[in-house]
Amino acid sequence: MENFTCQETIETIIHRTMKMDLTWDWSCGVAYYGICRVYEVTGEQKILTELKERVDELINLGFEGDWTVNKCAMGHCLITLYEVFEDERYLELLLSKVDYLEKRALRFGEGVLQHTVSNHDDFPEQAWADTLFMAGMFLLRMGILLKRQDLVEDALNQYYWHIQYLQNQTTGLFYHGYDHLQKSNLSACYWGRANAWCAYTMSQVKRRLPEAYLYPKFMDVQASLDEQLAGLKIYQSEKGLWRTILDDATSYEEVSATAGIAAAMVANDNPLHRKYIHRAIPGLLTNVAPDGRVENVSAGTAVMKTIPDYQAISRQWIQGWGQGLMLTFLAECLDNPHITSLLVENETQEEDNEYITSR
Repeated sequence: MENFTCQETIETIIHRTMKMDLTWDWSCGVAYYGICRVYEVTGEQKILTELKERVDELINLGFEGDWTVNKCAMGHCLITLYEVFEDERYLELLLSKVDYLEKRALRFGEGVLQHTVSNHDDFPEQAWADTLFMAGMFLLRMGILLKRQDLVEDALNQYYWHIQYLQNQTTGLFYHGYDHLQKSNLSACYWGRANAWCAYTMSQVKRRLPEAYLYPKFMDVQASLDEQLAGLKIYQSEKGLWRTILDDATSYEEVSATAGIAAAMVANDNPLHRKYIHRAIPGLLTNVAPDGRVENVSAGTAVMKTIPDYQAISRQWIQGWGQGLMLTFLAECLDNPHITSLLVENETQEEDNEYITSR
């Protein structure tokens, strides 16, 4: 996006996102989380006006079937809407999601949530990185909202076991999935967006959980995140992006993964990572179309059978998770004074380049 300001870019992305006919699932959940994260940082209630109208419309249309792990992602925006508007309908829905995760969601091993995308047992005893955003961080936020330590502990347990199952401690990177029955990481792929789900959600524990340092499992979360980000930085491309297969230089650069990873770096606020964030900013903003579409975002991706299958996933279409993760990145930048200065610097450089070109 040329001749942008950060505020204009955010507004354009939100406007385009709200033109999407998103329904009650993970795409909607990630997109609306991004909008709500912008609200959390800016405090501009007008940001929530259209979002509230859309969510109310979805509520009035009703729901079919039970929740799934993926459908719990919409809980993030419901938490924000409940905190702002205190509408009991939002709380009732939130409690119904918690009830599902506590009593009916499929689990294995040490209470680990099996990733579910439907009301069928599609992936028996499989842990996916995606679960940490859709359900793990949601449980954490609900535990904080309701002042329920058992939910906080359950959330931290999800983080802990996903780290054990998915992270390669040699590289610091995360595999996409783990099959508990086969005791394998399936295709053993370092998928970019999987690493974004893990990095971003882990970066939020310290920021959102009061006195996080008093929870023993938090120490694992923070140490895991530090190792992951140290491993991820070396795979950033010359354009400031991360690839859909992180360690494969032939795979395409993927924007939702980049936005999520860079957002985690901003939130974690290690000064040694600021240069990598700085490199990511122009690469990300180049992939925002004038109408607010976030481009080069891979389509919905299961744990694929082979690594070439990941490389074949389309990135042609607008996706809710691409919109949401880009908004999340920009919101995290606005929330960090060190990085806000980088955004301003990038805007100034764009203006200088435009002037030089015009001459």
